[in-house]
Amino acid sequence: MKLGSLAMVLTLASGGAAAQSGNCTGCHDAEKRKVGPSYRDISARYKGDKSKAGEIVARMKEGKGHPKVQGSDAELRSAVEQALAGR
Repeated sequence: MKLGSLAMVLTLASGGAAAQSGNCTGCHDAEKRKVGPSYRDISARYKGDKSKAGEIVARMKEGKGHPKVQGSDAELRSAVEQALAGR
């Protein structure tokens, strides 16, 4: 695992309430696909497109294309932005 990927997993796994309450790492891994895409793949897919964070948060809260996740918009947006940034 690359150092940047390790930092991203640690940030998402322990840095935010949304990542903890939503159990992101149960479905997402830093480098490889699990149930959902890897954080690396998410970051590459939406690279540089900061407008996607709001769309992804909405899908997470509504349960459309992603299991429904509880958490405030700010918590979810923080976790999504970290994933999009590759951290």
